[in-house]
Amino acid sequence: MSSAVTPDIGTGAAPAATVAVVGGGIAGLSAAWALSSVAPAVHVVVLESDGRLGGKLYTRAIGGRAVDLGPDAFLARRPEAVALCRELGLGDELISPGSRTAYVWARGRLRPLPGGLALGVPTRLGPLARSRIVSPLGLGRATVDRLGWPPRRRAGAFAGADRAVADITRRRLGREVTELLVDPLIGGIHAGDTTQMSAAAVFPALLDAAARGGSLMRALRGAASPLTSGHTDARHGAPPVFLTVRGGLSRLIDALVDALGGRGVEVRVRTPVTHIELRNPDGGEPVGVGNVGDLGNGGDLGDHGARWALRTPRGGVEADAVVVATPAGAAAALLEPVDQCVAAMLGTIDYADVTLVTLRFPEEGVGRPLEGTGFLVPARAGCLITACTWLTSKWPEPKRTGDVVLRASIGRFGDDRGALLSDKDIVGLVLDELGPMLEIRSPPTEAVVTRWTEAFPQYAVGHGELVAAIEEAVARLPRLALAGAAYHGVGIPACIASGRQAAGAVLGRSVVAGQTAQ
Repeated sequence: MSSAVTPDIGTGAAPAATVAVVGGGIAGLSAAWALSSVAPAVHVVVLESDGRLGGKLYTRAIGGRAVDLGPDAFLARRPEAVALCRELGLGDELISPGSRTAYVWARGRLRPLPGGLALGVPTRLGPLARSRIVSPLGLGRATVDRLGWPPRRRAGAFAGADRAVADITRRRLGREVTELLVDPLIGGIHAGDTTQMSAAAVFPALLDAAARGGSLMRALRGAASPLTSGHTDARHGAPPVFLTVRGGLSRLIDALVDALGGRGVEVRVRTPVTHIELRNPDGGEPVGVGNVGDLGNGGDLGDHGARWALRTPRGGVEADAVVVATPAGAAAALLEPVDQCVAAMLGTIDYADVTLVTLRFPEEGVGRPLEGTGFLVPARAGCLITACTWLTSKWPEPKRTGDVVLRASIGRFGDDRGALLSDKDIVGLVLDELGPMLEIRSPPTEAVVTRWTEAFPQYAVGHGELVAAIEEAVARLPRLALAGAAYHGVGIPACIASGRQAAGAVLGRSVVAGQTAQ
């Protein structure tokens, strides 16, 4: 899985500059991949605290099939993940879900999500009415939006100002649409609370539409996703919304790590970085807090300016540049001795913990037909679970005659009940809730509980301004960059882009062109 080969730069050549990547998740590995493209001029060392690489991309066997116990797909409309798979020879191994139909638990039953949703915001009244997700009163409240209220001159007062997602949708479409559709979808993507979530960061089209005034639903029709159309990709020839790698996303990590080894990248697992400091070029005392900025950008790699010193339980690492690809809290702890301002800003980014419960049942043990990808559970339902994915219906690959595999999600920002329960208690409570929803008739033949701490960074109102301030401050540190889900998107493609952009920042030039914003 890992290599400890220093690039052979030839007799008499200048020593390769060393770049340390702290964190071996998909962002850190993507940074290493981009950095290694200029080998042997750059030698890359990846330092991962865990015993395996890939972070939350993790596949294991359940019932004789490969099942992802973290993310199980990535957005196809963003190019980064697809491009990386193709670079690694996995382009022909990409598969899409077998269905686009999804449900929400609303008003006491599972109801299909209406077509024409834009991240949970309905764009047409007809499909919303037919879904019966909201009550007649809730539908009537949403109808007010069609009157074009507020007028453009009043809506324009909000132009340029970030707002909470729920603040917009509740004012324009009402409480029921917000709590039964918007919050389960947008909130579910981020395991967050839409009353605190930045519209500018997670759904900028919503913010723009609200500022323009007029009908919000009509303005968002161009942003509507085919996710809830109820049609499969194969039957209708539409491009897939989501993709994954046949056999699970760990295959992407394995292929990436193998390719990194082939490029001479040094990968060290079980190697947490406990301290980082910047040392003067003469090897003297560390550069202290408050005067790091005086060093400017430190010049190009290998110019023998100040170097980074990283301490680990397995020895020290000296590097000309560093990419920190850890959750924001860990990055704050590492950078506090270097720049207290950067550390303080990073420390304000909150996270939600998530627990996944993967259950295997005999086929006859689930009475409800599992046609579709699964369902969402609004916070107002008061349930422990936030969603349930029907893995053997969603993906063609895991389907086998005789059993079904489901995955329930637990945890959202502000709800830490899952963290307080034992695995046994969590499984019991999940079965109690799923039982009447899916007509479960027998106990599971297998149950796997996977806990993900710091699973989802929370993009609070003003997140964009916070990240801009962090990046401006980090740019004053010599040859150091940040990467990961805490900044510009939580999805796999966004994390890959983050890693590649960080690589370009420490190299002082762009190593990957054509990056797009989420």
